[in-house]
Amino acid sequence: MDSSMYYGNDYKTIPMTSRKRNEGREVTPDVYLYTVQFVNLYMIGDIVSGDFVLVDAGTPNRSEDIIAAVEERFGKDSRPKAIILTHGHFDHVGSVIELVNHWDVPVYAHELELPYLTGKESYPTGDSTVEGGLIAKMSAAFPVEPINLASHIHSLPADGTVPHLPDFKWIHVPGHTPGQVALFREKDRLLIAADAFVTTKQESLYHVLTQKKELSGPPRYLTTDWPAAKESVQKLASLEPIIAVTGHGPLMQGAELTEKLKHLANQFDELAVPSHGKFVDDSSEV
Repeated sequence: MDSSMYYGNDYKTIPMTSRKRNEGREVTPDVYLYTVQFVNLYMIGDIVSGDFVLVDAGTPNRSEDIIAAVEERFGKDSRPKAIILTHGHFDHVGSVIELVNHWDVPVYAHELELPYLTGKESYPTGDSTVEGGLIAKMSAAFPVEPINLASHIHSLPADGTVPHLPDFKWIHVPGHTPGQVALFREKDRLLIAADAFVTTKQESLYHVLTQKKELSGPPRYLTTDWPAAKESVQKLASLEPIIAVTGHGPLMQGAELTEKLKHLANQFDELAVPSHGKFVDDSSEV
């Protein structure tokens, strides 16, 4: 066990879950979505060869659930080639240290996320004043202190390639965090959007608990740069994905995805940007 790794002092079990907790579904034969409490992670790889990569690491203290899900899909004692982090928020890195200690695998993230993953910089506290629902009101209590993955964390390759996933490219989609990335596979137009947009209204406790499908902008309470968030959604919409999975919510595909993602990109200011809140600069146009 690597004792040089640690979580922030505010990391704790989150007493909230959804009806999809510990459920999984096959998005394509080689992409598997697994829901940890209220957040999605992804296992990408061939179940025959057992070679796969894990994308994101769930909420705090859920490593046993994640390991069990991995072994159910790929077999006992399976381990990924690497862990890719779309960004460093607590609900995407919450069990990563236990997973690294269990599997002894490298972790990759965008270079702009590294300060939050090497113990150097905290995220801003969640904005409990922003409108949208009860989750938003609770967000000031969410963990924001940095974790430290020490020598296990590496920058994603600058050329856009994804380690061990040759068919995928990573795409920088800041706004929700400075170094958030999405993953895109051209051959089937599959998009893993992280929290650049989500498919359930993440500010609403009812929507989180029920996982009601609704294409929505990034979670308002932790999105700190709205102009960048808008550009990121427009960038992803321009890819014209056929299948999209996100950090929160169910799969969306086909005409429904095309129509709703285009609408969000075109009407981002009205649909996604909050009318007030500490991350909204009223003096500038978004």
